Amino acid sequence: MMVEPVLRIVGFELKGLAAIGQWVVRRRHGVPAGATVVTYAKEQAFMLTLMVFAMAVETVVVDLLLVALGVPDWLRYAVLVADVYGLLFGAMLAAACATRPHVVTPGELRIRYGVYFDLRVPRDRIASVRTSRVYNESHMVAIENDRLTVAVSSQTNVTIELTGPVTAVRPFGRRAEVTSIRLFADAPDVLLSALRTGDPVQPRT
Repeated sequence: MMVEPVLRIVGFELKGLAAIGQWVVRRRHGVPAGATVVTYAKEQAFMLTLMVFAMAVETVVVDLLLVALGVPDWLRYAVLVADVYGLLFGAMLAAACATRPHVVTPGELRIRYGVYFDLRVPRDRIASVRTSRVYNESHMVAIENDRLTVAVSSQTNVTIELTGPVTAVRPFGRRAEVTSIRLFADAPDVLLSALRTGDPVQPRT
């Protein structure tokens, strides 16, 4: 029973590494020509940058401390590998969120959070969409009753009601039927306009 979660974790890591490459060459994943791109990464960019910087400083300081204390090399290297992985994870998360935005096409709304969540909602299932700000979401991806929440920095600002259920797959594979969705968008007006008009919309710069 542990095989699927382990495979999912490995898949997340590989996709995260690929996202770093896409980030470097400024390419986005799963954005067809003419689609409306709805980003969500800007809200968490500062905190992620601060976190990665703090971890980088900690990595150097801890390594120097371990050398000064004369700890065995195997322990020092183990701590160093763990710290470097933490830095890599931060970079993968930032890259994945930047390169995998929400996407609106004539046929569907694709809701994502990095490499961890991906839901395709047919446009004909969307009954209504409105701005609705919540600042205390407790989980990145959560499903309670029939409501899906995809939060960024504990925030959501768009609510979508559906005419019928769609199947959402949680990061580790559990499935649930949802009829209401709360999500975060950097420019919620762009998302609302695209869903209401059906025409591609470009965010204001």
